[in-house]
Amino acid sequence: GWQWVAGSGSDAATYFRMFNPVLQGQKFDPDGNYVRRWIPEIASLPTEYLFNPWEAPDSVLSAAGIKLGEIYPAPMIDLKQSRDAAQAAFESLKKDHE
Repeated sequence: GWQWVAGSGSDAATYFRMFNPVLQGQKFDPDGNYVRRWIPEIASLPTEYLFNPWEAPDSVLSAAGIKLGEIYPAPMIDLKQSRDAAQAAFESLKKDHE
């Protein structure tokens, strides 16, 4: 459940188990029901872009009444870049303790 995903459960999770929030949303909320209920600002987006509105074409955003950075925030991080940085940091720690 949520404790496992948050890394706060009682089982050990190795560092390489890093979750991509876009893929997790697509996998566990494929129709976007949860997102549409709790994030009404993007509820009118097609499901294809619901978990990654920053990748939607301007025409799709406009049709949904969304202006990134105003109605819904623009991405704060690059998911791939932040994952790579976290993995490198964990690798560095691992090497320091071998």
